Amino acid sequence: MGLPPQGMTLPDFLAWEEQQAERHEFYRGESFAMVGGTARHNRVILNLASRIGDHLDGMPCQVFAENMKVQLADGVLYPDVMVTCGKADAGDEQTIVDPKLVIEVLSPSTKGYDKRDKFILYRTLQSLREYVLIDPAKRQVEVFTLTLGGAWLLTDQTGAAELKLVSIDCTMQMALVFKGVEAEGA
Repeated sequence: MGLPPQGMTLPDFLAWEEQQAERHEFYRGESFAMVGGTARHNRVILNLASRIGDHLDGMPCQVFAENMKVQLADGVLYPDVMVTCGKADAGDEQTIVDPKLVIEVLSPSTKGYDKRDKFILYRTLQSLREYVLIDPAKRQVEVFTLTLGGAWLLTDQTGAAELKLVSIDCTMQMALVFKGVEAEGA
């Protein structure tokens, strides 16, 4: 319990975190505590995971939400929602190494980190094809898609009727993404 030792290796971190009550992200020897989200934040995550899971039914892809780690070369991150197409059935693994789609639902405390630093780290994954940022309070939706040329193309889907996730060929009504969620100031 408590603070992690300084300068630990990734295997040390994984063993240490297994004993912790809270989740932590880790990169190059540094550990970062994950703070709890709001009801609005959690509702959007569950809406996305549920609808993406229904879409993937019968495909060799799986959706995971919040408590599954993504392993990078030098660390681990906890995406809010991710899809992997590495195998059809979930087992006892605790980390995913090949997400195809990562969605981060923004909160005021993590907005800058998710938009900048986390995206840079996720882009080191060869498997990643799409990165989505959703601000549930402002109902802003930004989708970054990897092009054939290797560049990341931003599509601002804020105000669109549908959320389009080309990496998994999924379209869902934006009203379903935000179902049961108050807009900021409501």
